[in-house]
Amino acid sequence: VQLVESGGGLVQPGGSLTLSCTVSGFTFGTYVMGWFRQAPGKEREFVSGITWSGGFTDYADSVRGRFTISRDRATNTLYLQMNSLNAEDTAVYYCAGVRSSLLRRLSFDYDHWGQGTQVTVSS
Repeated sequence: VQLVESGGGLVQPGGSLTLSCTVSGFTFGTYVMGWFRQAPGKEREFVSGITWSGGFTDYADSVRGRFTISRDRATNTLYLQMNSLNAEDTAVYYCAGVRSSLLRRLSFDYDHWGQGTQVTVSS
């Protein structure tokens, strides 16, 4: 199982960024994929999750209405579209996966993790 994130970088406040996560090595029928982030000195926190088969989504309150999670089953790619970014969104963002039919918010529920991609929001 391999998860590889990309798309991080430096963006100005109010800007947008789209993260991608290519997924390989497992079947997707009953998998849930999630995005988490970890800022310096803080614990890893849930950002968003999606059921791979049905496309049901979940968002942390801090990003709801600004971020959109999606997946492309043809290319086995997970996305996180981030709009209206602010300094509090600065963190390393990780994609994660777990065999489950239910959306999950706790990091220890996830079995597979990517290496992370840095997102910095600064002027």
